Amino acid sequence: MWRPLVLVLAFLRVLSPAKGLELELSDLSSLQHATSLVADGLMDYYEGFHLGGTIGMFTNPYYWWQSGAAFGSMLDYWWYMENDTYHDAIMQAIIYQAGDNADFMPLNQTTTEGNDDQGFWGITAMAAVERNFTNPPEDEPQWLYLAQATVNTMWERWDLEHCNGGLRWQIFQWNAGYNYKNTVSNACLFQLSARLARYTANDTYITLAEEAFDWMYGAGFLTEGDWWFVYDGAFVEDNCTEIVMLQWTYNAGLMVSGCAYLANYTGDDLWLDRTENFLHGIQVFTNQSVFFEAACQGSGNCNTDQRSFKAYLARFLGLTAQMVPSTAETIMNWMNTSAVAVAQSCSGGTDGHTCGLNWLYDGWDGFYGLGEQMSALETLQNTRALVRPAPYTAQSGGSSQGDPAAGLGTKTEAVPPLKLTNADVAGAAIITAIIGLSVIAGAIWLLL
Repeated sequence: MWRPLVLVLAFLRVLSPAKGLELELSDLSSLQHATSLVADGLMDYYEGFHLGGTIGMFTNPYYWWQSGAAFGSMLDYWWYMENDTYHDAIMQAIIYQAGDNADFMPLNQTTTEGNDDQGFWGITAMAAVERNFTNPPEDEPQWLYLAQATVNTMWERWDLEHCNGGLRWQIFQWNAGYNYKNTVSNACLFQLSARLARYTANDTYITLAEEAFDWMYGAGFLTEGDWWFVYDGAFVEDNCTEIVMLQWTYNAGLMVSGCAYLANYTGDDLWLDRTENFLHGIQVFTNQSVFFEAACQGSGNCNTDQRSFKAYLARFLGLTAQMVPSTAETIMNWMNTSAVAVAQSCSGGTDGHTCGLNWLYDGWDGFYGLGEQMSALETLQNTRALVRPAPYTAQSGGSSQGDPAAGLGTKTEAVPPLKLTNADVAGAAIITAIIGLSVIAGAIWLLL
C-alpha cells in the first residue's frame, strides 16, 4: 500500500500555489489517495454508522461541538479532494443536528450547549453555503438559513449587563463557565457575521461583525500592533479586567479569517491591515514553519479539545489565503511545510496511517484520536486552497436560500436591529468558584 509521506512529498514538489506552478492530475490523484486514508481514519470515530449510534455524533469522549467541527473538515474534504464518499453522511449529520428550530440548538444538547458549540456548527453550515454543497430537500432547513439562525440567536444573547457586552462561554446559568466570556464564542460570531456579509451583500452583517470585533478589542482580548495576539477570555466577576492570556490556534484562525472576509468584501485597508497583523501574530504557532499548539503541545498537556485546534487554524488560514492574496505566500509556505511533517506523522497505529499530535517528531508520536486526524486532514487538503475556487457568494454561484430573520420567529426583508438583551442571572456561587479556580490553575500549569 502507498504511504502518505511518499505521496504528499511528490505532490508538494510540483505544487507551490504561491509560485504559480501547475498541479498535474497524477499528483492530485496521489494527494487524493493520501487524504482518503486520513479521512477514513477520522470517520472510524463516527458513531452514526453503527447500530444505536447517534447521527452526527462521534464517539466518547468527543463533545457535540467537535462533531460539528469534524463534519466541517469532511465538507472541506469533499470540496478540496473532489470526493463524494461521505457526501450523504455529511448532509444527514448537519440536518439531524440542526434541531427542531433549525438553529443548532437540538434538544439532546441544549442543557449543556455553549455559544462556541453552536458557533462551530454554524461555521460548518456556512461552509456548505460557500462551497455550494448539495442543497437539502425543500422540507428541510437550508444551509444559509442555518447559518443565519446561528448568528441571530447568538446575537440575542449579547450581554450588556456584564463587561459592557460580549457573549458568555455558556448559554445556561447552570453550566460551569457561565461566568466566563471567552474569545472563541465571540470570534465565531465575528467570523460568521463577516462571512454572511460577503455572501449576502447585506451590510447590516458588517455592523454586527464590527460590534463583535470592537468589543473583543475593547475588553483586551486582542492586542494591537504589527503583531496582533488573541487571548482566551476573562471573568464577569471582575468586569473582565483580568485577562486569561493563553493563546490558542483556533482563536487566532477565527480572527484572521474573519478580518480577511471583511477585507475581501469591503476593500477597506483597515481590515487588510488587521488581517496581515493577525497573520504576523500566528508565527507563535509555528515551529520550523510547522503548525504547533504552543500553549500545550510542548508539555504534552493538550486535552481532547485542544488536540483538534490545529485543524481550524489550517482551515481558516486556507480561507484567508483565498480572501487576501497578499497573505498567500506566507500561508502556503506554512501549509506545505506542515503537510510534509503531517505525512511522516501519519504512519502509526495498526492501520499504518494513524496521525499523531507532534508533527516535528520523527514519525508517529503515539498520540491518536479524532483531533489528530482532523488536524492532519485539514492541513493536507488546504494545500489546495489556491487551486480550487474561492468561496462563492450569492452573486457568484451560491445557491443556498435563507431568511435574514432565521431563528427569530418572524420574517423580515432586512436583518433586524441588534437585540442586545441582558443575560440570565449569574450561576450559583459554587459553580462560579470551581470554574474560576480551574481555569486560572490550568493557565498557570500550562504557562509553567
